[in-house]
Parts: sequence; C-alpha cells; structure tokens
Amino acid sequence: MGLDNVAVQWPRTGRFYDPVAPAEFVDFGNLADKLPDMPGPAAALADHIAKTGTVRATGYTELVDLLLGLNGVLYATEAAAEDEDPVIDPDGCAWIAGGLERFVDGHVAVGDEVTFESVGAVLRAALEGSRLAEQQLKWLESRLDALRDESGEPPQWSFTRTELQVLAGFYRRCADRGFAVYADF
Repeated sequence: MGLDNVAVQWPRTGRFYDPVAPAEFVDFGNLADKLPDMPGPAAALADHIAKTGTVRATGYTELVDLLLGLNGVLYATEAAAEDEDPVIDPDGCAWIAGGLERFVDGHVAVGDEVTFESVGAVLRAALEGSRLAEQQLKWLESRLDALRDESGEPPQWSFTRTELQVLAGFYRRCADRGFAVYADF
C-alpha cells in the first residue's frame, strides 16, 4: 500500500472526515486537452485527481520534505501529533502549494526534467546570497546526503515540472476552497 492524500471537508462535522466530491477537481481532467504535449506522468496525475479528488503521494514525499525542510509533510505527521488526525488543514495546503509553485518557477532555467541533481542545483541557487547562506547551504547538503543510499547513490527521482505543477494545483485547489487533505496510508 502507499500514501494517498485525499481531499476532505474541513472541519470535520462528525467522527470522520467527509471526502470532497471528485467533481470539485473535474477540470484537472481537461489539462491534457489544454496541453497536448503534456508529459504522461503529469497527465496521469491530473486524470487521477479529476476522477478521485486524491493524490497518490508516496512518490512525492522525499521531494516535498526536502523542498519544505520538514519530515513527513504529506503524511501530516505534525498535525497527527497534535490533533491525533493525519490531516493537512487548508493553511497547510496553501503552504505546500506555495513551496511547490516557487520550486517549479525556480526550475525553469534548469529545464523540464526534475532530478535529484536539478533539485540540488535549484535549491543551492535559491540559498546563495541569502542572509544565512553558508549555514543554510550546509543544512541543505546534509539533507541531500541523507537521501543517498548506503553506497552514495542519489534517489532516482524522475518528475517533470508539469507534473509538479499539477501536484501543486491539487493543494492550491484545496487551500482556495477550504478543503483539508487526509493522509490515508
């Protein structure tokens, strides 16, 4: 099994969260028509969101954690510790969307393919010249090293900017419409 991020009504009205009707995301299914050269994974993600109001988030967890500087963001572990529910509230959805959107915008100069190496390059460029650049760059390098396996090989990420735009769009839609995201695993 894996991690699904399911759009749910916020706040919950009873014991359980009510899923948001997939109709709230139906326009995601039209993205492939608007962008005929849309990469396959991006089109598949958009289609899945349109049909279910859900993101299969397992493959994105390491990347999102790295970009946002925390662990377990899509698992909603911070909220689960406080609220006993693995839920990302609408403000948290806006934060996730904003981080992804800024990364996607910063990745334009590097190209469409998002890899471990390109993520490192974009993040280094964003930190250079900042107020605490040296300290932040050391932190980044330690995070990047921690993602390598025991033989020093990096994760084999293979995303496109378009796919990450679709992912950001899911969280932005939740934030804008006041939905939460339930981490179902």
